[in-house]
Amino acid sequence: MVLEEQDISNAAFQHSILCQTFLPHKDPGNETRTWEHRQGNARLLLRAGQSVNPKVDEWEQIGLPYGAKARLILAYINTQAIKAQSPIIDVESSLSSFIGKLGLHREGKTIALIKDQLRRIAASDINMAYVVNGEHVIHTKLSIVGSYDIWFPLKGNQRVFWTSQIRLTDEYYKSLSEHAIPLSIEALKSLANSAMAIDIYTWLAQRLHRIEGCQFVAWANLKEQFGQSYKRMDNFKRDFRTTLLTVKTVYKDARIEELDNKGFNLYNSPSQIPKLVYQVPALTGG
Repeated sequence: MVLEEQDISNAAFQHSILCQTFLPHKDPGNETRTWEHRQGNARLLLRAGQSVNPKVDEWEQIGLPYGAKARLILAYINTQAIKAQSPIIDVESSLSSFIGKLGLHREGKTIALIKDQLRRIAASDINMAYVVNGEHVIHTKLSIVGSYDIWFPLKGNQRVFWTSQIRLTDEYYKSLSEHAIPLSIEALKSLANSAMAIDIYTWLAQRLHRIEGCQFVAWANLKEQFGQSYKRMDNFKRDFRTTLLTVKTVYKDARIEELDNKGFNLYNSPSQIPKLVYQVPALTGG
């Protein structure tokens, strides 16, 4: 299956795995080299990477991706791969346009923050595990970016520059072809400054349209999925409720209602990008 002849200019995409398990909300610091997250039987292990700095001729540690910008960069990477139907992404010609569609300022500081998160994503490794029946564990390594270039300027007061292209790994590109979730760019634009809001939105976008009837999700499960940084349940409930109201302003058809302070009922809801065929064609050749 390939892209249908229809307008997908206002669609963005996220991998279904990253609609269920999430990156850190805040910067955990360069000294933190791994990040674990779980949702039900799914486990995410993110490992920070390294990159050679030719100025000192040594490997230097790159921090973990985090926050709203990292989530938007992941959506950018997936969206460009799907729309171009290629694992090779032309960063310089497409990144600025995508940032503009999200309503973010295309000033030097914002571009620098975005490219920093892109570098962090490119250097990191993702490991997934699914526990089946409490006995069987399925492991998957899913590094996203296979190759990228960084140019270090001769003068120390100049910024580090990216090359014009990055290439996704064959494994990630193939997995994306099978598990891409369509999102609304307008929704991401409205939520672009909140990591939790983006997480709740992408979770609902991949889940609600697949529900048959009604599914109940308890507060304990929601805190495990969205509130790892919260010590107190009451603080998490307060912020989740507030953020959910914001998400529902951009996903108006989302049918989710709280049930007696026990959790939420989820009901089948239409996708924001209905009847869209967005399958990426399989890789051919070497």
